[in-house]
Amino acid sequence: MDEPDTRNRLDHMAQGVIGRPLDRPDGIAKVTGTAPYAAEYAIDGALNGVLVTATITRGKVIGIDRDAVLAMPGVVAVIADPRMITRSAQGTAGKSPKRDIGQVDYYGQPVALVVAETFEQARHAARHLDVRYAEEPGAIVDPHAADAIVEEQRGKSVVQGNLDRAMAEASHAVDVRYTTEGHNSAPMEPHASIAQWDGETLTVHLSMQMIKYNVKELADALGLPPARVRLISRYVGGGFGSKLGISAEAVAAAVAAIELGRPVRVVMLRQQVFQCVMRRSETSQRLRLAADADGRLIGFGHEALVSNLPGEKFAEPVTQASEFLYRGADRTIRLELARVHRMTAGSVRAPGEAVGMLALECAMDELAIAVGIDPVELRLRNIPERHPSLDIPYSSRKLAECLTRGAERFGWDGADRTPCRRREGEWWIGTGMATATRVHNLNEAEARVRLCPDGTAIVESDMTDIGTGTYTVLGQIAAEMLGLDPDDVLVRLGESDLPPGAGSGGSWGAPSTGSAVFIACEAIRERLAERLGCTEEALTLKDGAAIFGNDAMPVTELLGGEEIAETGRFDPGTIEDKCHSAMYGAFFAEVAVNAFTGEVRLYRFAGTFGVGRVLNGKTAHSQCVGGMVWGIGSALG
Repeated sequence: MDEPDTRNRLDHMAQGVIGRPLDRPDGIAKVTGTAPYAAEYAIDGALNGVLVTATITRGKVIGIDRDAVLAMPGVVAVIADPRMITRSAQGTAGKSPKRDIGQVDYYGQPVALVVAETFEQARHAARHLDVRYAEEPGAIVDPHAADAIVEEQRGKSVVQGNLDRAMAEASHAVDVRYTTEGHNSAPMEPHASIAQWDGETLTVHLSMQMIKYNVKELADALGLPPARVRLISRYVGGGFGSKLGISAEAVAAAVAAIELGRPVRVVMLRQQVFQCVMRRSETSQRLRLAADADGRLIGFGHEALVSNLPGEKFAEPVTQASEFLYRGADRTIRLELARVHRMTAGSVRAPGEAVGMLALECAMDELAIAVGIDPVELRLRNIPERHPSLDIPYSSRKLAECLTRGAERFGWDGADRTPCRRREGEWWIGTGMATATRVHNLNEAEARVRLCPDGTAIVESDMTDIGTGTYTVLGQIAAEMLGLDPDDVLVRLGESDLPPGAGSGGSWGAPSTGSAVFIACEAIRERLAERLGCTEEALTLKDGAAIFGNDAMPVTELLGGEEIAETGRFDPGTIEDKCHSAMYGAFFAEVAVNAFTGEVRLYRFAGTFGVGRVLNGKTAHSQCVGGMVWGIGSALG
């Protein structure tokens, strides 16, 4: 599906729904506490389980004293089943990382589940479960340790020309190293699941981001056919990547429900979210920038070291933005992965850019000082015409506009930005700026749209809403295409027996599943046009009426008591191989730092963004502000 054509077709609809800052249809239920989250479904007879996690870094479980806790009030079972996973699946279908339940690879790894009648009974018993270990020496937790195994991620490496020569010949050069600490995404709703087994089908209410993958992951872990696994995730109280793949509580609940023949609820304790879901890797990054006398990059280098557990394929893509953001013919981009015995490293909001851009933009500021050029002008001079590593065109390139318009609105005057130039009393006052970018991803997606006999519509997909407004924007697309009031469109999400959407991850949900909704609506329009005796292009749907020329007919009359249902299927094809797509932005800040205490005060912070067509003004603004808040936290951290 060609994106420019999609925009033109939506312009032709001219219903005025797309882009409006509509409230979220799920908002009232969420703020009034009536939206049921994973652990809140009232299921009769449900037992409660609490995970027990390892207290050693590496070794084996050699014994569990079940009898002592089984004698406690309300305790039903202590389960240590080989099917229980010990690390999150990271959204990888069919590859749930099962391990020998007795093998311990990191501190905090799930080793058992205690099941009781009440949560309090299960938690009390879990705290008293005696697990005996044989601890193994030689556990590596520091990626910089001399004996750490380090693997180059060759698919992430770029070597073009001779960077060492460029650095030696450059009029101005910067060679700097930065480190960032690890992060943990601890969403407001902890990881939780309720599993039910009827002897044939496993039904799990859970909090997950990628249902079409999660079904296969859970089935793989349990040894069940995917057709016998049903997942329900209608509301997700935040994910940030930590709920991309099936995690330990879902599999443990399912194993217990199958074994005990009763529903089982497992909710991770808050400290367990920090121990056994996933973390963003810490990073060590080296930036080498070589520029000519005018500040144009002739050499560009970004090399990074990240970490993960042995056997895990994910490596924090720190150099992701460096591959395409700035020029520099002589390039070295390298990513290395150190194997450590610590909690699984995985995706945390904006994997790659969130930590890689911090280092890159700091290095660009260092180069601006070395060259004696305004930081905005330095970046403007180094925007490449084509992707510098792949030599393919950009689909669009709004970075220059973001930089110039952002500078104008902020009042950036091009004055000397050398640190510690302006002081007011005990406060040093400074201004700074940085580029923002995020790769644009697409994924296969399906959605079904049903135009009902009463003229309302229903949109259905297993796509999830993790707080980003999916319910809202999918409804707006359908309303725009079918000429309906958004209140007349019901959106059903988060159930695995619905058509498989893209899932909430990689920033691809709205463009991918949204395109599937668009395609389904287009097919419905074609069927209506056929009944009206015109082409789909000549048909106008507005305010519940089908209009062709001077003729208008209520859609309900055109339907004649029938429902029209169509499933849209979106496949990005090879477009990502033909051109590179990304979203761009620019940040500008005025900050005060106390000369004596080091206290930081943020006086002003502005962001300018080029993100393509905005589907909902309110949700888009919320996402921009949310990203800026994360940036503030990272800078102050």
